[in-house]
Amino acid sequence: MKLKKFNYKTVNSTNDLAIKIIKTSNNNSGMVIADYQKKGRGRYGRKWISYKGNLFVTIFFNIRRKNICIKKLTYTNCKLIKKLLSRYYKKEIKIKHPNDLFINKSKISGILQEIIQKGEKKFLLIGVGINLVKNPDIKDYPSTNLENVLKKKINKKQIIDRLRKMYETFIIRFNSRSPSKII
Repeated sequence: MKLKKFNYKTVNSTNDLAIKIIKTSNNNSGMVIADYQKKGRGRYGRKWISYKGNLFVTIFFNIRRKNICIKKLTYTNCKLIKKLLSRYYKKEIKIKHPNDLFINKSKISGILQEIIQKGEKKFLLIGVGINLVKNPDIKDYPSTNLENVLKKKINKKQIIDRLRKMYETFIIRFNSRSPSKII
């Protein structure tokens, strides 16, 4: 399965745009990528602070399975993003329940999952934010970015390509197996 890439300079939210694409087209899967989000979202309507140069992506696809456990799925998506980051950062990366990733006790990534319905079809949206070049300065909530941790420039296009390949494999396995046996 090939994920169609939808590239944008500026969006309100990659998840919101993915929902619009699903509702107004016949695309059953895709990857919405933005250079900047004006209204990035986190869980419970929290704001995701979006700095230009960081990664803002929403992967979406048609769910063919009837029964899914959203908690297991959230953990599985965290493991996928951890696997991606582990290609660059060789030390410990922790998953903070339910949907964040931390390096050295500082947040580097967050995931926002949503399920929507279009007619008879269900779609899973996986919004991924990764601080690549800059991180927010939030009192009492430390965060970091990949360039700061690695002390070198990183190739955003390469990260997007790796993420795309990981999810192309994941989607095929997801629709045919138990999420806990995917990774």
